[in-house]
Amino acid sequence: MSDTVATLVQGLSATDRSAKRAARDALAALGAVGIDQLLPYALDRYPRSLRRDVQFIIEGWGDEVLPRLREIRRTGPGQLRGRALEILANIGGQEALDDVDRRAVERLVQIKISDERPVEFPFEAGRWLAFPADRLDDAVSALGLHDLRPVTTVAGVAAATQATDHLNFQDSRTTTHRAYRVFITPAFENEYAEGNIKLWRMLWGNSFLDELDGFELARELSGRCGEAHFYVLDPYNASENWYVARDGHTRRSFSTYAYPQFEGKPLPFEAWYMENADEDEAEAYSDGVPDASKAAWNLSVEPGPQLAEDTHGHGWLATTHPDVPNSRFKGALPI
Repeated sequence: MSDTVATLVQGLSATDRSAKRAARDALAALGAVGIDQLLPYALDRYPRSLRRDVQFIIEGWGDEVLPRLREIRRTGPGQLRGRALEILANIGGQEALDDVDRRAVERLVQIKISDERPVEFPFEAGRWLAFPADRLDDAVSALGLHDLRPVTTVAGVAAATQATDHLNFQDSRTTTHRAYRVFITPAFENEYAEGNIKLWRMLWGNSFLDELDGFELARELSGRCGEAHFYVLDPYNASENWYVARDGHTRRSFSTYAYPQFEGKPLPFEAWYMENADEDEAEAYSDGVPDASKAAWNLSVEPGPQLAEDTHGHGWLATTHPDVPNSRFKGALPI
């Protein structure tokens, strides 16, 4: 069978689409019995496109391949153990790992958390909430979060923006619900932030913020935490939004495509920009500050690199339903 598999794998690199599809379908038809012959082609010594195709085929076999992958994790071959762990997580999430691997991952997270400085967040795009760092418990309660687990920032950002961040499930009455996974960042200090609050956390979770309305979430959050913000950087649509809520009420907002773009009276930091704008900036700042990143920097915390001395504690992964822990979410995360 090994010669057949090798020939089919070579076919995955065919320039002819029909030939490539035929090779992929033939490999997929092998099922779990082909795992030992196919898994070595998922290693880094092969071209990335080939590794991706091979891994996609293996993951398509689903639960039937999990026992053999767990066996490889325990007994080898050694060079396949790392890729077997990644595929296990992609197929079944943490629940697909055995107890030994789960404990090993938890220990590694604790080790990485202790020296993960500095940390960095996507700067060119994203959406996030910001709230006072010392109101974490209130934020968890206000947003209905569950199963908080310590996590590195690298893993948290990937979980909330790249990997599967939501899943549908059925309750005991077969009613379908949707649960989300979110990442709460470490606390970040910004001595230049307007007002008395200098220590802030961010919450990232694309599906959560999109589908449950980040503006409404910020308003609800401010009712428990005193103040909360929502920011959106969307270069694809040339759009920016920033929103400030205090004590459960809208205080100030800007949206590129809203009319009018601004709501509420300008905040003190905006007055500085409006008064000090040069001739080229005067029109842009005539009614306030339209830049979400500038608003975030002046009000709470802006994404991008965070200085080690301004970073406190660690981040948390959380879910939005008590019956759906983090272990249910599929996908290998970087640590």
